Amino acid sequence: MSEAMPLLEARDLVKTFPGVRALDGVSLRAYRGEVHALLGENGAGKSTLLKALFGAHRPDSGTILVDGEPVAFAAPSDAIQRGIAMVHQELSLVPQLDAVHNVVLGREDARAGVISWRKARKEALPALAKLGFTASPSTPVGRLSVAQQQLVELARAVATGARLIIMDEPTASLTTHESDQLFAVIRQLRDQGVAIVYVSHRLPEVLDLADRVTVLRDGSTVAELERSAVDGESHLVRLMVGRELDAIGLPRTREPGEVYLEVDELSVPGMVHDVSLAVRRGEIVGMAGMVGAGRSEFALGLIGALPSHARGVRIGGRPRVIRNPGQAIAAGIAYLPEDRKHQGLDLKLSIASNVTLPDPPGVLGLLDRRKQREVAARVMADLGSKTAVRAAAGSLSGGNQQKIVVGRWLLRDSDVYIFDEPTRGIDVGAKGEIHRLMRGLADQGKAIIMISSDLPEVLGMSDRILVMRRGCIVADVSRADATEEVIVAHAAG
Repeated sequence: MSEAMPLLEARDLVKTFPGVRALDGVSLRAYRGEVHALLGENGAGKSTLLKALFGAHRPDSGTILVDGEPVAFAAPSDAIQRGIAMVHQELSLVPQLDAVHNVVLGREDARAGVISWRKARKEALPALAKLGFTASPSTPVGRLSVAQQQLVELARAVATGARLIIMDEPTASLTTHESDQLFAVIRQLRDQGVAIVYVSHRLPEVLDLADRVTVLRDGSTVAELERSAVDGESHLVRLMVGRELDAIGLPRTREPGEVYLEVDELSVPGMVHDVSLAVRRGEIVGMAGMVGAGRSEFALGLIGALPSHARGVRIGGRPRVIRNPGQAIAAGIAYLPEDRKHQGLDLKLSIASNVTLPDPPGVLGLLDRRKQREVAARVMADLGSKTAVRAAAGSLSGGNQQKIVVGRWLLRDSDVYIFDEPTRGIDVGAKGEIHRLMRGLADQGKAIIMISSDLPEVLGMSDRILVMRRGCIVADVSRADATEEVIVAHAAG
């Protein structure tokens, strides 16, 4: 490999934003017919590097070469012309259009303003078939599963004749089975000579897929290794964070107390069917299940964000009627959504504004901005964040964005916390911080429900695990009896 010419090479790239040196001499080589994993904590420079390789950012200095020839991409269209495609974590499909339309979108063959859909199908259908796309090509992609949408996005890259495909967190929203199907497609593309630059926080899949690994830390390249030179996950973690990390699973400092949250036969029409549960003070109850099992819908029904009905909800022994999120907040329930960027934060607002959103400090309806910043700074400092609270929430890493959402509810001193995919899209270092925070809340006597598709997280953090399938709880598994095999068997039926 070292004797071959890289398909794409980045040499000593530097990129600076106001107050931040995002890339500090980063180098990377991608060869034909390999999967090259790019790893690093949030804020390590991965996104900036990808955008530079794809023409969305112009480096301040350094060189990008394609087939040994220096290039200067002014826009993603320049990268596409040189055979580089990118599949973003947030898919860029038009949900109302079908697969064929999405594959050729922006490249339609049109004469006198009339698009030739015969030619479009002739281009799109082979690319879709090549990737094992099984849905009807005429179905609007918004009605497809995330896995099928992922294939449409990949087909778009294949149809352009891409020789290198950048994949950013492609399995973040996929089930284990869907991920395995995607891995088969990636290996197929690799065997056909396509270069894959693969970004993921999930280290087991990196070890399974990658031929080589590049690790970034603080905007610099700290290692480029052949897969055979990687000594397991702990080796990668040390390179990424510069230190050892505790394994998932923190010891209790106190035993759970009395039952605090009781839900009796809650249903969300068409999604959740007569779910009952009880959570004690100081207990973390994990909710496991396949995508579509109804876990998030249960949480949204409980807080009144989805139409629901229940025989009864009791908090601290007191009956509660919750028909909307405002009533849930008043009852002491904090919900931290799976999609924090769209449901948990206003990314354009400052950290201070987001933290104090439910109760902005002020008098007679007038906002006290100085007090707002003081309160937010104290809360964020307690959570280990050093970012100035005037900064926009959208400028932060996933881990710090999650801390904003947590800090909001710490201000209200909520007694029930529902964490929905609390570490999705968060690097390994920030995961440990979120886990310690959750265990700390439990040790303070808070009742916690944790919804997660990360089985090691569920097994490591939960005092008890509820497994959902088709909108129903099908198993209540103690921590002592819980294994991956047991949970998957219940989840899959």
